Amino acid sequence: MSSEAVGRYMPPVVTLDDLTAMMAEDEHHRYEISPEGVLSIMPPPGYAHAIIATRLMVWFAQGGVPAERVAQTVGLRIPGRDGSVGGRIPDLVVWSKAQADGVWLPVADVLLVVEIISPGSEGIDTVTKRNEYAAAGIGQYWVVDQDAAQTVTMHHLDGDNYTVRATMPLAWVLNTSPTEHDLD
Repeated sequence: MSSEAVGRYMPPVVTLDDLTAMMAEDEHHRYEISPEGVLSIMPPPGYAHAIIATRLMVWFAQGGVPAERVAQTVGLRIPGRDGSVGGRIPDLVVWSKAQADGVWLPVADVLLVVEIISPGSEGIDTVTKRNEYAAAGIGQYWVVDQDAAQTVTMHHLDGDNYTVRATMPLAWVLNTSPTEHDLD
């Protein structure tokens, strides 16, 4: 089913179950929803995006983060301030402990969320998701630009908002250890 066909049959209020059903019918797009009910439909990431995610996954593994504590493109339940629930699919998630299987996992044990910016996703990744992840209490949020240096901006939760702890090329990050970034 195409995203156009999914849109024709869109329910008036979209739930996480609806998103799961839409993704099952349309393997060419990722569907996310903010806690306020704003639907985002994204094409699958490109090759450069996938290579950055793979490099980070290998770095986590080589740095001692167990495989069951890090995952790519897993759905997270993002609580809203008014009791509503949204669903985001970060590019990478690191947890403090292994999680039970599920499509939309809770954020309680999330240590880090990584978003790799794709063309057209800059605003959502650098503003909207940053605010949602901070409100959800996720300790760290990293954004990776797909510029020549593959610049990583590391945000750490300070109260209810993120502050930038460091900005550096991905190559520099890969020459450190996850423990140097409080990911042990």
